[in-house]
Amino acid sequence: MKRLISMVVLAAGIALGSNAMAAEWNFYGSARVQTFWADVDDGTDSEVNYSESLQGNSRIGAKVKVSDELVGRFEYGADGAGGTANIRHLYGEWDFGTGKLLVGQTTSLLHFGLSNQVYGDDESLEHYGNLDASRRPMIRLTFGDFQIAAISPKIDDLGAVETQVIMPKLEAKYELSMDSFTIMAAAGYQTYEVTTVGGEDLDVDTYILAIGGKVNLGPAYIGAGGWFGQNVGPYGVDIKADADPFLNVVAGELEDNDAYGLMGVVGFKANDTLALEAGIGYVSAELDTNGSHEDDAMAYYLQATITLAKGVTIVPEIGMLDYLDKADGTDQGDEFYYGMKWQINF
Repeated sequence: MKRLISMVVLAAGIALGSNAMAAEWNFYGSARVQTFWADVDDGTDSEVNYSESLQGNSRIGAKVKVSDELVGRFEYGADGAGGTANIRHLYGEWDFGTGKLLVGQTTSLLHFGLSNQVYGDDESLEHYGNLDASRRPMIRLTFGDFQIAAISPKIDDLGAVETQVIMPKLEAKYELSMDSFTIMAAAGYQTYEVTTVGGEDLDVDTYILAIGGKVNLGPAYIGAGGWFGQNVGPYGVDIKADADPFLNVVAGELEDNDAYGLMGVVGFKANDTLALEAGIGYVSAELDTNGSHEDDAMAYYLQATITLAKGVTIVPEIGMLDYLDKADGTDQGDEFYYGMKWQINF
């Protein structure tokens, strides 16, 4: 029996090795460290702090080609204290001729990569108007320039005693890329149910509509985007404003939250060594109820990307994160920062 088991294990190992040898594995990595000073003003006091850390989006992974019809990818990041490994991408994709089927975890279709802001682990204005809904497990179909996906929901109980999810998050995106411009349009929808202490069952509905694009003008470029939606906080769009609905237990009602974001960038590539970019973004959220006020925030920055060698870059950047006012009118302060990102791709 032991001999039989050993033979089975050996045969399985040989089979796996043969499959691994047949596939093309292209490994890659990116080490990123940020060194910044931040002058943080909370509205009453101000202090300057220096920080140096391994960015959470440092990564290592591989793109795998099994055949012309079947590919895959995995990528681990360095999220959390001490660079704890986390899965960024892990999926396989099958080209069935008229389209492609992806199964696994990858970037949300609500992702417009229009900004290169580096502060805050490559913030990219994602909390200030550049749309992003993170990476989630999904089943995705691609037909040319159009994509649609059923995605694992991300919910918030909002203080309710129970939640019930009856369908996946749904997203769709159309992206048209030409030599001189790119246009993107995307939409997302999610719904789930919460049960209050009083026994009321209430629906938490989220929708998001977005549009963005980029125009290349020789060595220069311009990018802009905008989106609006309802209850984007529970959906997973993390912005520097309170975008959660309010569960009114006394009235047995859910007060929806309306939010929107705007952003724009301009850039110029002087040569293979130097590129410049400036960007600005703004977000706002407000409960859909009488007497409510906006909670908003904005950010702007100026940076230079300096390529020292192939795969080796440093990015000096200076910028301001203005947290503006809360819904009650209280000043939330601001953060003026300056420093540099160091990056080596391998």
